[in-house]
Amino acid sequence: MAGLECAKRLARKNAKVLLVDRKRDLTKGIHTTGIFVRKTFEDFDFPPETLGKSICDATIYSPKLKALKLKSDKEEFRVGNMGVLYEKLLQDCIKEGVKFLSDTAYISAAMKLSRARTIVNLKNHGKRFQIKTKVLIGADGAKSRVAKDLGLDENKEWIVGYEEVFQGVPLKNNPRLHCFLDAKLAPGYLAWVTNDGEDCHIGVGGYPSRFDPRKALKQFKSEIACKYVDLKNAKILESRGGRIPVGGVLKKIANENGLLIGDAAGAVSPLTAGGLDPCMRLSKFASEVILERLRANNPEILISYSGKMFRAKFTTRLWMRYLLKSITNQTLLELAFKFLRSGFGRRIAEKIFFRRSSFPDVNVMENPEIYPVKDVLTL
Repeated sequence: MAGLECAKRLARKNAKVLLVDRKRDLTKGIHTTGIFVRKTFEDFDFPPETLGKSICDATIYSPKLKALKLKSDKEEFRVGNMGVLYEKLLQDCIKEGVKFLSDTAYISAAMKLSRARTIVNLKNHGKRFQIKTKVLIGADGAKSRVAKDLGLDENKEWIVGYEEVFQGVPLKNNPRLHCFLDAKLAPGYLAWVTNDGEDCHIGVGGYPSRFDPRKALKQFKSEIACKYVDLKNAKILESRGGRIPVGGVLKKIANENGLLIGDAAGAVSPLTAGGLDPCMRLSKFASEVILERLRANNPEILISYSGKMFRAKFTTRLWMRYLLKSITNQTLLELAFKFLRSGFGRRIAEKIFFRRSSFPDVNVMENPEIYPVKDVLTL
């Protein structure tokens, strides 16, 4: 998502872009549940067929399945049809002039600091080849090889999410997001059931050192999820899984040769593990920075693309992530849930789920403290 969005924005401004993906088919091997929050689908345009029905209700469950129901008068969530969305974005990129290489593996990159060029080694259908680029953009996930080769910061903390997507699950009431707190089945995070009447997502997430995602999902489906959705005639469409960085936006995410976006940059909420809104906004900002670098022919502009400006935004969420990680048994989770059911706790839960707040918007030209005037004047 991050790579497609950034490539599209760059190409629209006539930048020459090569988009590389190791997959042969972008619709296969999807890693995200695809839950978009209100701020994202209000601020960005998505083709109607790529987003499911709106979800206004959410329920949090304790390990003993006590429920805290939350309701908003706004459309808070929509589940994306990610395969269709990726294909739409890819076609948009190609129409704008992006050259796309599928089934192409990234091997390595070597920086040429004297000329601010990077030599990138790729492999397509068994054949290796090199390209030279002014800017290398790493949109290659939580364990980014581009970050390592560019000498940038790398994610050190992540959880693992694993889910199955079903078709043919009847929707009895309004679409609802079900979130289950469970120290055994989802240590340090949660399990979920999302059914918008089109597809039903059932998944678990947590720290990989403390659970087996596949076994946990099997147990969750048979013991808990079956109480909330009818899977008798359900047809499984696909399974999804992957790392989700939860350490916050990394500090050093750029140098004169390139930068990181999406999960590679740690652009994920440390608390909720939501990454689609941060991915969109950081990709938009990255494209603006890169265009300034190209127009000014000044590679130093990229250095000001720093994660430090965003980390303060996530201080509270990082602390809450630490607290959630430290709760290692069901009794403590029940106590935490009891707090959420209090008046003050409920307000916190409503802010987490419904507040129109996520990754901050940054505009290059409106932020001279980020980009020195001398750089802007060279345009």
